[in-house]
Amino acid sequence: MPPRPLVQVLRLGLLSFRESEALQQQLVLRHLQRVREENQENQENHQRVREQSHALLLVQHPPTFTTGLRCLPYPPPLLEGLRQTGAEVQRCSRGGLITFHGPGQLVCYPILHLGSFKKSVRWYVCELEQTVLSVCRRFGIEASTSPHTGVWVGDNKICAIGIHCGRYVTSHGFALNCNTDLSWFDHIVPCGIEGKGVTSLSAELQRDVSVEEAIPVLLEAFRERFNVSLSESLKSL
Repeated sequence: MPPRPLVQVLRLGLLSFRESEALQQQLVLRHLQRVREENQENQENHQRVREQSHALLLVQHPPTFTTGLRCLPYPPPLLEGLRQTGAEVQRCSRGGLITFHGPGQLVCYPILHLGSFKKSVRWYVCELEQTVLSVCRRFGIEASTSPHTGVWVGDNKICAIGIHCGRYVTSHGFALNCNTDLSWFDHIVPCGIEGKGVTSLSAELQRDVSVEEAIPVLLEAFRERFNVSLSESLKSL
């Protein structure tokens, strides 16, 4: 049986959205560089070279509204209105429509080469959904998926998913509401889906569930679902 892929976990704390994008791009380029190195290695070393680059970034963002690739540019008055709430407004390379990131939300950015797993974006998104469903079950919350990407509790979204994948290297990821101030979502139609709401682990359990409490649960679910080994290191990237 081949060894499990090794994924380095980076707990980054509070980080601006732009800083996290820059770090993701750095890690994506590291993957692509090591893929180029594979062409100079023999076949048996290919998997080892890829696995040196897998990473899982765990962050929280200051209040930020983000739009994805599927969005047409939003009217300037709407964007200015969002900025006047005190939040940043950013456009990014993920899929999906507008959403909110902020404190109390566990944002997870897996930087993986799908060649070590399965070369299917559909499979990958499904695995992310199943990972979050496992987290919810471990907290005693009955959640589900739907034709709309993400994870839901009834008609309320508890986790948004928006990814980018190029040359089988993933970036962006998902955002799980832990003890997020959900009133931020009142300023938008989350993910462009009319008639739906948002919820959080704390709202469902009627107690405070912090990001710090959710992280070990998420890591265990991710480890099991993706069949990986996780490593937390203070070494530089």
